[in-house]
Amino acid sequence: MDKITIVIPTKNEEGNIEKVIKEVKKYADELLMIDGHSKDKTREIAIKNKVKVILDPGKGKGSGIRTGIKHAKHNIIVFIDADLSHEPTDIPKLVKPIIDGKAHMVIASRRRGGSDDLDMNKFRDGFLRQLGNDLLTLIINKRWNANLTDIENGFRAIRKDIALKLNLNAKDFDIEQEMVQKCLKKGFIIKEVPSHEYARAAGKSKLGTLKAAYKFPLRLLKDFF
Repeated sequence: MDKITIVIPTKNEEGNIEKVIKEVKKYADELLMIDGHSKDKTREIAIKNKVKVILDPGKGKGSGIRTGIKHAKHNIIVFIDADLSHEPTDIPKLVKPIIDGKAHMVIASRRRGGSDDLDMNKFRDGFLRQLGNDLLTLIINKRWNANLTDIENGFRAIRKDIALKLNLNAKDFDIEQEMVQKCLKKGFIIKEVPSHEYARAAGKSKLGTLKAAYKFPLRLLKDFF
């Protein structure tokens, strides 16, 4: 029977992490929290809830994702954010194409499932972010003859053996884009399932849209050829 490791990359999520843990536990054979050196009570809350906590040895989400891949015991890994923006009940449909042998990686698509972040009142942090995502997705689809709609969503599942073959090196949020580009480059199959994205429940986003904007086109060029 296929077993699942769920990895939650975190940093300063004391307002959300306990609820995330309780909601995803039922789907996990192993649950890991990769902590980016939180300065609040995030780690204490996770330990209290009997979750294995591993300190991210580097800085940035990319290092956290690679650490999760390295330490996962099982060959199906699900990544889910710690801000309550993802729908844990979608985990079974996220892993099904992998279990059925129809995909190597599966992304939860906000374009197919909707997003509360697409709000004109949040133009800078919502609309512009989605516009950039759509443009990069279009270019990547053209380059590798794919049909994806949401390459940047962190809610996804991948086989560990495949993830290890990608030689991931991104340090920041462009890690998700790197996973997509390298999977396509190596001929691995990516599927999508619809999933709704909710507004962050508590705290502030770690992704500053304008500050980080240059990293995504740079990542595109790094893996394009």
